[in-house]
Amino acid sequence: MSRVFLSSAAAEPGRSAAIGRRAPLRQVATAAAAAMLFATTNCAQPTMIGSVGIPPIPTGEARIWVYRDYEPYAGKGLPAVFANGGYIGRAQLGGAFYRDVAPDQYRITVETYGTDVNQAADFDLAPGRTAYVKIVSNPSWVAYGLESQIERPTFYAWLIPSEAAQADLEKLAFYGGN
Repeated sequence: MSRVFLSSAAAEPGRSAAIGRRAPLRQVATAAAAAMLFATTNCAQPTMIGSVGIPPIPTGEARIWVYRDYEPYAGKGLPAVFANGGYIGRAQLGGAFYRDVAPDQYRITVETYGTDVNQAADFDLAPGRTAYVKIVSNPSWVAYGLESQIERPTFYAWLIPSEAAQADLEKLAFYGGN
């Protein structure tokens, strides 16, 4: 019958059997606190639009709001949004942003994997006016796979009436303007 003998260092709390020294509790506590700080740094909630003072539209300009409701089933990507072919921002899930622009005809498109009809919003924007463009997705428009299902979201930019859009915006996170 074999016997195993432990040193007295292993029997004492806070000591390691392998090296016989006290565990550096202060270092462990500091490391744990640092890990918690790093883990929660990016967890701060953005400000909701309903609680932000949005400045008026500058004289002679117009405004385009781009927003994306929180849809639990939606594609989680951050699709780029374009106005007349120029990049204006990324559509955050559950968030919105605005851009003050020159009055003109606009075509708002969104980066997408799939191609479908009615994916762009086309409108004329006069000085002092606001257009609201909602980014929506169909996560299963492009799907394939035999043993495992792969889905690629198809995004759409829809022009939304002012009253409906303003109600939507109140509950979304604000990701900035101009």
